[in-house]
Amino acid sequence: MSAVKSRGRGRRTINEINMVPFIDVMLVLLIIFMVTAPLITPSMIALPSVGKAPSQPAKPIQLLIDKEEKIQITEPGGKPVSVVMADVGSTVKRLQPAVPQGEQASPVVISADKSIKYETVVKVMDALQRAGVLRVGLSVQTGS
Repeated sequence: MSAVKSRGRGRRTINEINMVPFIDVMLVLLIIFMVTAPLITPSMIALPSVGKAPSQPAKPIQLLIDKEEKIQITEPGGKPVSVVMADVGSTVKRLQPAVPQGEQASPVVISADKSIKYETVVKVMDALQRAGVLRVGLSVQTGS
């Protein structure tokens, strides 16, 4: 029983953290930074020069295929023009403005009625590819 009694009278536990060593370390670090800060030479930064702003993206040429599989091409800001399947590629190529070397021509967006066969859309895309039109996209309707 005496061992149990002496155990209770032992060292008391400390409920808080001793902050003095932490403060000592922080003050030493502060002194080191204050001494070394004036010794650091400022480096020169190479700033970018002002260049030519990128051009606005070209507005797309709209290609609409309706229920009767009639094809209408609308250039940006223009009226729709009806064309036959054989002339799709040449008409789009004519409507695309001449672009300088390194820039891309205006894109073509195909919008088709949901009731037409997908084969018709593929034929139009094939005609555009044969004419050398590189940027072709499909317009889709999201939702139910």
